[in-house]
Order: sequence, then structure tokens, then C-alpha cells
Amino acid sequence: MAVHEHPHRNSGFHLPNFRRDRTASGSESAVSARTGTRTAQAYAFASLRLLTGFVFLWAFLDKAFGLGYATQSGKGWIDGGSPTKGFLGGVAAGPMESTFHSWAGDTWADWLFMLGLLGIGVALIAGVALRFAAVAGTVMMALMWVAEWPPAQHLSDGSPSMSTNPFADYHLIYAVVLIALAAASAGETLGLGSIWAKLPLVRRGRWLR
Repeated sequence: MAVHEHPHRNSGFHLPNFRRDRTASGSESAVSARTGTRTAQAYAFASLRLLTGFVFLWAFLDKAFGLGYATQSGKGWIDGGSPTKGFLGGVAAGPMESTFHSWAGDTWADWLFMLGLLGIGVALIAGVALRFAAVAGTVMMALMWVAEWPPAQHLSDGSPSMSTNPFADYHLIYAVVLIALAAASAGETLGLGSIWAKLPLVRRGRWLR
């Protein structure tokens, strides 16, 4: 009588593969952590964008309407005051001192300065045209840095300048923040950046993003 060997049947019972489960769980955790980090970064940049935008927009409103902070009531732009005369006229150090004095109070300087504050403030708060805002804001901050001229230890009249740092001041920090916000596309979170980027004009000119 021939003896036939029957193949072992699979009972259908398997021990759990803990290594595979741990690997899958670890991968999901890593993906979740990366997603959470990106979301946190997006909201951090969005918050920084909104706060910086408010700084520029408030400066415009205060200088335009004399809200009683940096600009006294009744001395706003709409009241006939000049938003550049006091600052540029008070420059007392640096290589462009005489140039800034000649610009102080000029109509073109007032309009350019105020439109810059308004445009940068609105762009940042809305989350649109951040590259353009970064360029315009960096130029503005660079000129204001030169006007205050932090490297000087003494003013042109010999009195102490009270400069606390020969290079890094708040104008430089604002410029770096503007560039970082544009590079991070910070307008897509809590802003209209995604909608703005889809406009035909913006698609044709990427510098408008």
C-alpha cells in the first residue's frame, strides 16, 4: 500500500508580526509629527506676518490721521502735516544727512513714504504680493537705517548718538522678517495667498506673489 504525504494545511492562525506593526506605527507617527510641525510653522509665520503688517498699517493710519501716538492729534497728513519732515529733518548723522534734509517735507517724499506704508501693511495682512512687499519694505528699511546711522557713536554736533548697536537695529530686523515671510509663502495660511497665486496676472508674473 502506497503511503501518500498530505501537505500541511494552513490553520489560518498567525502570530502577530510585532516588528511590522511597530514599523508601520513608527512611520505613521513620523508623518504625523512632520505634518504637525509644518502646520505649526505655517501658523507661526502667519502670525508674524499679521503682526508685522499691523506695524506698517498702524504707522500709516497714525501719520495720516494724527491718532495721538507718534503723530499728535491735528498734525496728521490730512491736516496738512508732513509725515517725513520731522524724521528726515531730524537726521543728525551718516553720509546722507544733507540729502535727507533736502528731501524732508517734499510732496513726492510724503506720498512715496505713505503709499509704501499702506501698500506693505495691506499686502502683509491680506497675505498677497509678499515678494513685492519684501522688496519695497527692504528698500524703505534700508533708507531708514541709513537715516538713523547706527554705526555713529556721536551725532554731527558731537553729542552722543545713543546707538545701542553698530549694525543690527529694528530696521534691519524688519527687512529680514519681510524677506523670510516672502520666502516661506506665509500668505497661504490665514491669508489670501493661495487665491492670489491663482490669478492669471500673478501666474504670468511670479514676482507678484
